[in-house]
Amino acid sequence: MVDIPDLQHQVMGYDRSATMFSPDGLLLQVEYAEKAVRRGSPSIGLNCADGILIVADKGKKDLLIIPESAEKIFEVDEHIMASAAGIVSDARILVNHIRLTAQQHKVTYDYPIDIESTIREISDIQQQYTQHPGVRPFGVALIVAGVDGNKSKLYTSDITGNYYEYTAVAIGENDDQIKEILRKEFKRDMKIDEGIRLCFKVFKKVLGNNYDIERFNVAYIKKENAKFNRLGREEIKKYG
Repeated sequence: MVDIPDLQHQVMGYDRSATMFSPDGLLLQVEYAEKAVRRGSPSIGLNCADGILIVADKGKKDLLIIPESAEKIFEVDEHIMASAAGIVSDARILVNHIRLTAQQHKVTYDYPIDIESTIREISDIQQQYTQHPGVRPFGVALIVAGVDGNKSKLYTSDITGNYYEYTAVAIGENDDQIKEILRKEFKRDMKIDEGIRLCFKVFKKVLGNNYDIERFNVAYIKKENAKFNRLGREEIKKYG
């Protein structure tokens, strides 16, 4: 029979390595990283009839912070954007990597990179960081969205390096609750304008008294021109 202290030490041993499976078949550092994602402020992505949309909650920030310096939606290329939940500094490293990849692709092939190649690149890196000792998993999940030709695409990646394509998705805190609402209320024939209103309706339900229009970023890419557009503060307030 194993003493409780010995059992605790064993658990701590599994806990300390990012590459050691626990007896339950878990990588505990990956489990902890997923908790970091679920503690992060949420983002919603919608694949609308006329393009792609992301609405991101920046969370409650210090009033002394200049709002534009705390953006949660990143332009990857003019036809691709991304948002993150979890440790945003981890996301910045991944986003900067795929920005470089997108530019190298354009220079090499004289053609914009496709959306799936960018999410696959991110996912490959995230997966590698669950296999090597001396590193920790990236504590972030990402939404990557954009327009290929005349088709809009919406993907997410997770801690383990899996990625999936969605019609509508949420990452971060209360993501299960948000996705349940989206399953009921999101329609594929929605236009971007309708999608923005739906996202704010969802956030009002989820955040309750903590809802504040000042804490959101909104960006979209329309199929007609495949150009990244970020709404300004005054434009966002029209929807709040």
